[in-house]
Amino acid sequence: MSSGPTFEWWSVDRVLIHEQYNREKVEELAAKIRQSGVCRDPLWIDRETGVLLDGHHRFAALRLLGAVRVPVWAFEYEDDAVITLERWNPGPAIAKSEVVRRAREGRPFPPKTTRHVIHVTLPSHPTALSEVLGPVPADAATG
Repeated sequence: MSSGPTFEWWSVDRVLIHEQYNREKVEELAAKIRQSGVCRDPLWIDRETGVLLDGHHRFAALRLLGAVRVPVWAFEYEDDAVITLERWNPGPAIAKSEVVRRAREGRPFPPKTTRHVIHVTLPSHPTALSEVLGPVPADAATG
């Protein structure tokens, strides 16, 4: 039996992307986050590998704004009762192992290739932009 998702702070250096992102969308999102001062939703991360499962544009926008750490929901990716993998567009099925492999190899899929679906309810957890900037406190970086 696995544990459910947990809210954590991760250093940006620990996060591995598995999808490319659209630069224009990242710049627009960064402007919105800067203006509001809030990142509405934490990223979704595989707790074991550090692979970013959902939030590639948010991650890139936060990095563009100078984030040194990011708010995440950490999942046990292999637990299909909690998180499953689909595609945004028609095409052959993609295995979770392929997502992890491509992230580790630095060969991301095109934007919006994979669609991760969670089967649990996550509480709202907006994060102030000021919380992601600056040095990472020693007790805050769990990832």
